[in-house]
Amino acid sequence: MAEQPQTIVEPAAPTDKPYGARSQSNLQSIYPGSPILNGDITDDERKETYQAEALDGNVANGLGFNTFNRDYAQNGAPDFDDVETGGGGKPATAFVPNPSSPGPGSTSASDQPEFQGEITNSAPEYGSGLGGTQSPSTTSTEIEKQTLGSYISGESYAGSDGQA
Repeated sequence: MAEQPQTIVEPAAPTDKPYGARSQSNLQSIYPGSPILNGDITDDERKETYQAEALDGNVANGLGFNTFNRDYAQNGAPDFDDVETGGGGKPATAFVPNPSSPGPGSTSASDQPEFQGEITNSAPEYGSGLGGTQSPSTTSTEIEKQTLGSYISGESYAGSDGQA
């Protein structure tokens, strides 16, 4: 994310530039039909349009998807608490496949017993924020709340770095 505001359509007024400074009245005279120069298109209007057309709502006939909702939580993000674990091909946890052997003579995951060992917690890896254990159903809701200009450098959303 840019650390300094960028020009969208409303340039900053020149300060003490005798040569090469823009003249708003000359530009309006030369381009009388310009929606930028006559005020129909402004920085605020562009930001609102971008929010509405690029960040919010449904997309129909997208690339490879019939429909897609830009409000991430509306797409059915999984909840790790709902992951069914155990034997018979189910994972050992929401994060780890079942490492148990199905037994002699079998290669079928449906023959796997429930894992009885201990799953250790690994240390958070670089860039993992909350340790990679936050459920997408939680993070999607937080990401959905973002608006243009509310982004935080180095974080997906406020608090996603694991710091209170």
